[in-house]
Amino acid sequence: MSEAQKNRNNPLHGIKLKDILEALVKNYGWKELARRIDIRCFMFDPTINSSLKFLRKTPWARMKVEDLYLNMIDKD
Repeated sequence: MSEAQKNRNNPLHGIKLKDILEALVKNYGWKELARRIDIRCFMFDPTINSSLKFLRKTPWARMKVEDLYLNMIDKD
């Protein structure tokens, strides 16, 4: 099976983590994002860059962010 076929059903394929995070911040804001996902980098002096650094190193947190993003786009 080719890589394209594997990713055909993945709704996150081709979407950068930075784009996901920016969309969530635009939609919810940092305060609501921190309420929905209990991560310190969303609560104290949140920035896109510091959050990306943490999310890239922490698979469980990244999965929560991706799940919230998928729920957000499903509602549209």
